[in-house]
Amino acid sequence: MTTVIAFIFMFGLLVFIHEWGHLIFAKRAGMLAREFAIGFGPKIFSFTKNETLYTIRLIPAGGYVRVAGEDPEIIELKPGHHIGLEFNEEDKVNKIIVNNKTKHPNARVIEVERVDLDHELVIEGYELDDDETQLRFEVDEKAFFIMDERETQIAPFNRQFASKTPGQRAMQLFAGPMMNFLLAILLFFILGIAQGTPVEEAKLGEIMEGSAADEAGLVVEDEIINIADTPISTWEEFTNIVREKPNEALDMTILRNGEEEQVVVTPKEIETIDEKGEPIFIGQVGVTPLYEKSVLGTITYGFERTYDTTKLILTNLFMLVTGQVSIELLSGPVGIYDATDQVVQSGFWNLVLWTAMLSINLGIVNLVPLPALDGGRLLFVGLEVLRGKPIPAEKEGIFHFVGFAFLMLLMIIVTWNDIQRLFL
Repeated sequence: MTTVIAFIFMFGLLVFIHEWGHLIFAKRAGMLAREFAIGFGPKIFSFTKNETLYTIRLIPAGGYVRVAGEDPEIIELKPGHHIGLEFNEEDKVNKIIVNNKTKHPNARVIEVERVDLDHELVIEGYELDDDETQLRFEVDEKAFFIMDERETQIAPFNRQFASKTPGQRAMQLFAGPMMNFLLAILLFFILGIAQGTPVEEAKLGEIMEGSAADEAGLVVEDEIINIADTPISTWEEFTNIVREKPNEALDMTILRNGEEEQVVVTPKEIETIDEKGEPIFIGQVGVTPLYEKSVLGTITYGFERTYDTTKLILTNLFMLVTGQVSIELLSGPVGIYDATDQVVQSGFWNLVLWTAMLSINLGIVNLVPLPALDGGRLLFVGLEVLRGKPIPAEKEGIFHFVGFAFLMLLMIIVTWNDIQRLFL
């Protein structure tokens, strides 16, 4: 049950912060954000505030912000339609009743002749019993369609996604991944405050009981300065040598209380997998780096860890694209849940670390220039700038539709791989 709660909280946080970025910059640009959704499928919970419908949906596979103009408008009025009109105090239309007009006895019913709700904001038509006198009504820019007794706010062109400058549209698309990177920096910062930050030198923190380091007599705050005549100045240099020498006795020079001492440590052999998913054996001595608490170190730690994690994920992504690693190594929701279960058992701060890493991963994946992802849509904004005119909406729509279908297929494949690894 703890894992379920942790997974829901982590998933909700990552999706919320991503979509919140899209929402904030949509509103800053003056776009009409119709819906802010966590999850897909049927609504579980919803409320409306400041023009936006906020929903939590059943299927925890992502989220979205639905901005006016990104999809075809829901309701289209054509000549010959009979509609009801209600007016505000300024005598502008504020409600357009599409059907069930008998439930709105105060509405003025007309037959539509011409409608422009994009630029002019007018409706022209005739009374049902007078087809000679043409009437013209101004429409409030925040008027609502009412269809099946459900209200949908109209979206004049200046509130639509396409009406904004390329810079505003690009920022709205980039804001989601950007917020994921900022969340990761914040989480690493919190880790730095709570646990401290690793020192630059190869100083030992926790010594695992029964480990090779414990058997060799190493203690907390010992500094490794030399291994087999190779000078050691960083933790990475220390761990790289240990990993490459399983079951080999290593002569180490350590600095303890200001004095040098000699110890022999034999890394134990453990099995893991390499970047290609192949089993390999590495050495491990069972120690963690020494952490210290400092204000400056904590500030830089958040940025450094985010940068290092980003570089690692990009490297692995490049290897996947170039075929150096198998698609079978990808994990979907099932695999992430299983990994989260293991992380939860190792402690709260490891869950915070895992969340930060997943947040960076989500930001990077969304910036990949694939259809239906933020990166794919950013690509079209860039092409528009280069061409000097937008690519036709129909062609872009087909591109994203096909891409979305491909991503769904990929998700099915990845989920099946997860199930095979875990249960078969």
